[in-house]
Amino acid sequence: MPGHLGGVIPGVPEVTDPFAWVVIAVFVIATLVRKRSLYGKGVPVFSPRYAATGAWILFAIFWLLLVPHFAFVQKSYIEGFLSAAAVPASLYTAYLVWTEKRDLSTLTRSIALMGLIYVPFLTLAPLQEWLIETTTNNAEWLLAVLGYSPAIVAGDLGYQNTFQFVLPNSHRIEVSVILACTGIGSMSVVSGLITSTEASLSRKLQAVTIAIPVIYLANILRVAFIAVAFGKQWFQFYVQEILFLFGASDPYLVSYFVSDRIISQSLSVVVLVGLVWALLRVNPELFEVIEDVAYIATGNEYDIRRALN
Repeated sequence: MPGHLGGVIPGVPEVTDPFAWVVIAVFVIATLVRKRSLYGKGVPVFSPRYAATGAWILFAIFWLLLVPHFAFVQKSYIEGFLSAAAVPASLYTAYLVWTEKRDLSTLTRSIALMGLIYVPFLTLAPLQEWLIETTTNNAEWLLAVLGYSPAIVAGDLGYQNTFQFVLPNSHRIEVSVILACTGIGSMSVVSGLITSTEASLSRKLQAVTIAIPVIYLANILRVAFIAVAFGKQWFQFYVQEILFLFGASDPYLVSYFVSDRIISQSLSVVVLVGLVWALLRVNPELFEVIEDVAYIATGNEYDIRRALN
């Protein structure tokens, strides 16, 4: 949780924040133009194929810009790997769209909807402050229930978002909640996937009302766990090996790397996959998106819905 995209890599937020709006705008245009073309009103220069191809190419550039941040600054190997993998995956998707080898309109629409949810929180300070401080307050309540009472102080962003622990040797440890700690990314992904399908409105709403509380509550548990594990130095073992693995020198960070970068991020992937699996029972139209992703990843056609009966 320590760290923030703004102020960590000079110039990166100034580029990625407005660029994110551009990327999502093109995805939205691609979705709207396709809908117009279905009724015979498509404008040739803004054809669905051109717009969607351009959107996926821009998406690849966006992830490419973020790879150094996740891999070398945040030292998150999982996020760094996923960001790097998203670059060729997005370019391959652009190729599939351009050559019309596969209809990926639902996947394209899901990215547009994800972005419309996530990008405002990424770029608009009032929304970001509200979400970060709300997450901090909820995690503080949970910590209090568990018997921990760290002080809450202002972090680098000026928000009341930092847990401060004082060790027996008077050393202070501060754990800051940033946007990535709020769960908005996962909530945006799942909401975008659900709302992009052709399911009925009632089943979409049912799936969303299941997914959002589960993700948010799981995220509060994650934030509280990382805060107390780091603040109380729970995982101070294999210190030199962990420091070497993450390219760090401060021994106090070992518990943070273990609790966040190893345990929490691994479990987050498991929880997200498990949640999507559960949502398939409510919204089986999600199989279409999953099959699209499987095709992009392997180049092979899969009937996952039939295989899983």
